[in-house]
Amino acid sequence: MITQSLFRQQENRYIDGYLLKRLFSAGVTWLEHNKERVNQLNVFPVPDGDTGTNMFLTMRSAYGAIAHMDDPHVGRLTHALAKGALMGSRGNSGTILSQLWQGVAEALDGEEQLNAELLAKATRIAVDKAYKAVEKPVEGTILTVSREMMETVQARYETTPDLISLLRRMVSSGRIALSQTPEMLPILKKAGVVDSGGQGLIFIFEGMLRALCGRTLDSVQVVDPTTSATALQEEALAPEDELGYGYDVQFLMRGSGLDAEAVRRALADMGGWSTLVVGGSDLLKVHVHVHNPAEPLGYAIGLGAALDDIVVENMQRQYQDYLARRANAEPVVRTDVEGAAVIAVANGQGMQQVFYELGAAAVINGGQTMNPSTGDFLEIIRRLPNSAIVILPNNRNIILSAQQAAKETVGKSVKVVPSITMPQGISAMMEYSTFGPEEAGETVAAEMVGALGAVTTCEITTATRSVEFDGIPVRAGQRIGLIDDVLVSANDDLITLVIDLLRRAGASSRELATLYCGNDATIDDGQRLVETLKPHFDNLTFEIVAGGQSLYPYIIGLE
Repeated sequence: MITQSLFRQQENRYIDGYLLKRLFSAGVTWLEHNKERVNQLNVFPVPDGDTGTNMFLTMRSAYGAIAHMDDPHVGRLTHALAKGALMGSRGNSGTILSQLWQGVAEALDGEEQLNAELLAKATRIAVDKAYKAVEKPVEGTILTVSREMMETVQARYETTPDLISLLRRMVSSGRIALSQTPEMLPILKKAGVVDSGGQGLIFIFEGMLRALCGRTLDSVQVVDPTTSATALQEEALAPEDELGYGYDVQFLMRGSGLDAEAVRRALADMGGWSTLVVGGSDLLKVHVHVHNPAEPLGYAIGLGAALDDIVVENMQRQYQDYLARRANAEPVVRTDVEGAAVIAVANGQGMQQVFYELGAAAVINGGQTMNPSTGDFLEIIRRLPNSAIVILPNNRNIILSAQQAAKETVGKSVKVVPSITMPQGISAMMEYSTFGPEEAGETVAAEMVGALGAVTTCEITTATRSVEFDGIPVRAGQRIGLIDDVLVSANDDLITLVIDLLRRAGASSRELATLYCGNDATIDDGQRLVETLKPHFDNLTFEIVAGGQSLYPYIIGLE
């Protein structure tokens, strides 16, 4: 049996069925704790039940199929889990989730242990099955998030056999992909939210990662920075069909010689949409949206199939109820975590989301020209129940006020990690996420300080006045570049400036460049910039995040 302790001794390279079962359990638990957060994001393509609840019920059924098993064989374990997921799948995202696990089971068939190479194979087959299960795959959904996570594993598994490191990278790339979903689906952008199914998938893998790193899986409430009181407007979600959103119909078909493709075509012919038909010749799981639920049910019965687990939901009513809930919802502004709690400062909705997803207890909106006061820190420190607190200022001008707040605090240990940029703070949070709640605040803070040097920050902004600084002449309105908060370059041409900036920052010896697009730069702008940069830095893997920060159209973290 490979326990977590032995797992670490083996350099985190192998997982057996015992540990894999624990990880599945952790994924289910973490999704359960956060399913209401997923439900609140549920606006695409329609209020199809509750995505968080549907995904949780799917995962609960999957885990129920292995709960009684005491088997070190990962192949047998995942085969049983995949069958349980299919039987219990609910909604579009739940059904797609079941197909991901089907792909994992197919890849691990006959395998006793899981390693990095098998993880790469499993993610590839899983994503392929998920895409094939959908009649018309749409980007900006759980499919996109799963694909980006898979591609991260494919790019790194040969050089990174450490499964904790791979899982951490998977979760990180999934969060980045999730943050970009509003740019892919206009309805998400109008509503001010990310894709609900993608968020549910992230919670599952976050739970697994937290379990591997020894972090708590207790219930945690987090501010949802993707939601604002004015972002959600009824016209943004109004159904395009004059008949409304119709009904969500789900059922199992049991029989012999069942043809999934034929059933899929028949449902399309009767006007069904958001159709999913998965399974084999003796058992099919059907999910379809229609205006008359009697039609798909009657068709299935007409084929001679025995129907089971029938669910019919009125999506138009759910749509109206959803709008009412969102209009009256009180924003959640606190989180309770065990062990050392982190207060971070970040500017931009996307940047704040990154810190929350990495486990920050609170994120203060601030940065350049918006420096929070000592009192702002003290108020949050007072409201946190934690005895150990770490502050990430993420700006040189905020460090002193954070340190003053630490001095003024009585009865709690408050440590300031002197991060001067947001990428530095994110690097520190990545280190924080590896600690369990039993670790002393001093230890956590010290390791976070050590992580600051793991990233170099390049920032692009515009000069507000003409000046000569350290021998660099700058004109007002000219583009300027900073490395770790120090002015090093100025140029009228953006591309020339960024190439020069990256070279000065030593990008040729780095592996990963994370590009955070500000509120003056779209994801498309960022992608065009990256395509221009790639020929000059073919050693770099680029990731793009909608940071939403002001004043700096682009911030680049080099690792």
